[in-house]
Amino acid sequence: MQKPTSKPTTHNALSATELKTLRLKANEIRRWVIEMVFSAKSGHIGGALSIADVLSVLYFKELNVDPKNPNWDGRDRLALSKGHASAAYYAALALRGFFPKEELLTFRKINSKLQGHAYKGVPGVDVSTGSLGQGICVSLGMALAAKMDGKKHRVYAIIGDGECDEGSVWEAALNAPFRKLDNLTVILDRNEFQNDGSMYNILDTGSMEDKFSSFGWNVISIDGHDMQQIVDAIEEAREAKSKPSVIVAHTIKGKGVSFMENNGSFHGKPPTEDEFEKAIAELDEARSKI
Repeated sequence: MQKPTSKPTTHNALSATELKTLRLKANEIRRWVIEMVFSAKSGHIGGALSIADVLSVLYFKELNVDPKNPNWDGRDRLALSKGHASAAYYAALALRGFFPKEELLTFRKINSKLQGHAYKGVPGVDVSTGSLGQGICVSLGMALAAKMDGKKHRVYAIIGDGECDEGSVWEAALNAPFRKLDNLTVILDRNEFQNDGSMYNILDTGSMEDKFSSFGWNVISIDGHDMQQIVDAIEEAREAKSKPSVIVAHTIKGKGVSFMENNGSFHGKPPTEDEFEKAIAELDEARSKI
């Protein structure tokens, strides 16, 4: 994992209780990801595990949402542009109360709402995604519509490394600053892998911080597994005026399970029974130490 090129300013330090809660939720999201993909014998693990900490902060501290009224007009919006990481997204939504946790084990099964890529038919999902490069564009449209309508909610998008090979990402990156969309925050899951392996062997995109900065964005670079940095970055983005913000979250693909970390083979490979048992044991041990 590359080191962040900067660090956001701490506004309000998390209490020990808040920090423990967020870490426990992230651990639970990761555990559910393993359970869901193993049960389905299909799914994407690595990129789901890498965003568990970000999703924990979003759904258990930052997002203004109402699980009892998923379509509430005043809610914050989120587009999981890297829609293949849906297992982590669904787990966060279920843990937040949008639908029963028991439904998570229907993931990718016949007649289940929980499709392999983020699906708007699931309570709490704002955008159906899967074709990479589109979610960021939809989030831009939602942010622009909110501005035009004078609404105060915020719009978020989570994008991935490989996704940034798509030209539509950079069309959105040009458009958002021009429209002064300071209600838009993009979180880049910078885990340095994509479907076919290391990004450095496929298309080295260089410094994302430099690229987005040159396009006119407010750029914040963080360790995407540090809860305090994630919270601080979202707060800093909320305070930015007249420009959108991108949080470049430097992460580890497969984070939380030792043999899956930085292992590109777990991009879309379900675990064997032995791997499943080892992963669950690791996560349970980690939970006992939080």
